[in-house]
Amino acid sequence: MAGGKLTPRQKMINLMYLVFIAMLALNMSKEVLSAFGLMNEKFDTANIASKANNEKLLSLIDQKGAENPGLYGPAKNAADKIRSVSKDFYEYIETLKADAKFGVELDEETGKLPYEAMDKGPHIDETWFEGDGYSAKGNEIISKINKYVADMKVAASSEPSLAKKLIPIVKDVESKFNTLDVKDGEGVTKKYLSYHFEHFPAIASLAKLTAWQNDIKKAEFDSYSSLLGGAAVEAASMKNYTALVVLEKSAYFQGEAVKGKVVLGRYDENTKPTSFQGPGKIENGQAVISMTAGSIGEQNINGQFTFMEDGKSVPLKFEGKYVVIPRPNSANISADKMNVVYRGLPNPMTISFAGIGDNNVTASAPGLTKAGANGKYNLNPGAGEEVTVSVTGKMSDGKSVADKKTFRIKGIPAPQAAIGGTTGSQKGAKTRLQSSQITAVLPDFLYDLKFQVTQFVLKVPGQASIVVNGDRVNAQCVAALARATKGDQITISDVKTKIIGDGAGIQTKTAAPAIFEIQ
Repeated sequence: MAGGKLTPRQKMINLMYLVFIAMLALNMSKEVLSAFGLMNEKFDTANIASKANNEKLLSLIDQKGAENPGLYGPAKNAADKIRSVSKDFYEYIETLKADAKFGVELDEETGKLPYEAMDKGPHIDETWFEGDGYSAKGNEIISKINKYVADMKVAASSEPSLAKKLIPIVKDVESKFNTLDVKDGEGVTKKYLSYHFEHFPAIASLAKLTAWQNDIKKAEFDSYSSLLGGAAVEAASMKNYTALVVLEKSAYFQGEAVKGKVVLGRYDENTKPTSFQGPGKIENGQAVISMTAGSIGEQNINGQFTFMEDGKSVPLKFEGKYVVIPRPNSANISADKMNVVYRGLPNPMTISFAGIGDNNVTASAPGLTKAGANGKYNLNPGAGEEVTVSVTGKMSDGKSVADKKTFRIKGIPAPQAAIGGTTGSQKGAKTRLQSSQITAVLPDFLYDLKFQVTQFVLKVPGQASIVVNGDRVNAQCVAALARATKGDQITISDVKTKIIGDGAGIQTKTAAPAIFEIQ
């Protein structure tokens, strides 16, 4: 059981279980008790070494996280959570070890526990168990074990990009700290703590608890190693790269040979340079170019990034070309909503001249006003069927260019009447119609207009039409509906409305009718 290709640690654990079996067969010999003591010492020594190794890994993760929080920040976050969960459970087990050492004093000569005298474990038997079950302390221990497993699962899955790497470690933790009942060698089912601790010598229980602490430290070490390696693999993954077309320059004349190359590059916001030399500055981890174009023709652009890697400065030079073309002589004028503008509404428009700043662009038309942002206007046309927007741009050399564009003017279409928010025909009980609000909507319209119903006509078959002021049926309507029978179609027509908010004051058209069939 301790041979083959097992790790030294696993061999030690297997040997401990062999000693357990031997102890049962040899009636607690002094040598067996001493062997448990030596086993406990080895686990203690291993735990001290594991703690140091774990701290080194955590320090490395912290350093990587500080140098590149985008790439290694998730690993650091997960590692911090795992460290907290592990520390709490490790320290709790340390308090349980006091139960195993209860009433035992260190040997004055050796400074060690008297292993050969720890052949009984009455304190654990008396405080962890009660009858055939657990005492309050026993239930607390089971709860703490289960909480450790649950908290480890949560911590391991806290960073989705790295969670997959930790699945084997979580499964190992679940296996080693599975608190379900256990069948012994004779097929008898025992509770978890009873199987491992009840009626065992105190030194055996102490060694078992120290082994648990070793399991915790190993899970920590495996987690930190996987997180660090997983973050490195994620950073080097080809999914972070894209194929880039890099041409010799950014503009070509008709018939000119186009030359360049396709390279692998990264658009990664987490790869942040420490400095930048060139025509621009670093903003949010990237170099933002800002310069004035030179004379017409081909121009060069170059500079250098500097990155920090393992505490050293790594320079990365770049060079490229661009072409300066003559100034534009026509404006770009477009309606942000559609190819027409609506009478009475503030139709948003974008007006600009390519290559000319907004402060040197002048636009004019009946009802055209500035909307605040550069190039943004509102056009509120009045009478007529068309409106023309004229634009003038002043170039830096003092010369002016002009352009214009004509738009059709349309009125706001008629809305549709709605009963309880539903247009067209619908069916329902009389009470539903009596309690519903009559509204008007304009489906699929580019503007979010709000209509208020001011008047409508309700018609019940075989009865006189009723004119209602407002947006709900009145007592006269209720009386007429009381005489309606199943299958009668009630018509809501001649719906008068007004616009609230943008467009208020515009005379609206009568809304299309709505039908309500009595069920």
